Amino acid sequence: MSDAPSDDDRRHDDRRHDDPSDDDSPTADRLVETIHATGHEHVTAAHASTFEFTTDDWLTPAGDCILAVGADRTPRDFDPAFKRACRDVDATITATITVEMAETTHEETPETAHEETIVGRGDPGLTLVDDRSMVGRTSDYTDDERTILVDADKAAADLDRDLVAALADGADATLRLVVEH
Repeated sequence: MSDAPSDDDRRHDDRRHDDPSDDDSPTADRLVETIHATGHEHVTAAHASTFEFTTDDWLTPAGDCILAVGADRTPRDFDPAFKRACRDVDATITATITVEMAETTHEETPETAHEETIVGRGDPGLTLVDDRSMVGRTSDYTDDERTILVDADKAAADLDRDLVAALADGADATLRLVVEH
């Protein structure tokens, strides 16, 4: 049996690790997952107790907790070590939502327009197996495969309205989840 990492290990490793010079890179006490998605014209971010990213490419006006569609990853894709860390009741899970400005004719790459940080915690009831969406909750409700953190200090309705407007204009968004234990 070889000690070389399997293809599955490399896929997880590639998704977890961003730029090594990033001060938020994974360590023994900090694990990171990054999700890329896009805003949608129906984003209202009006929900008072949750926020959500989904892989769906559509959104109806009723989806008032959904911040972005077309997510490139779901909880099912998360590294097993990240999932285990999230199940620790003492874990702090930080969700950073970054929304990029639309590219202009004067710039080659987008600049960060808005960033919002939501802090919650882990829970032994987090299954992190959903293959469609992920939800952060201000409550301690975990009876759902989509829940990624509980006891969040913010929900969709608490987010900066300029960030929400950019998402409603279809801006690209990044959800960076960091679990520290």
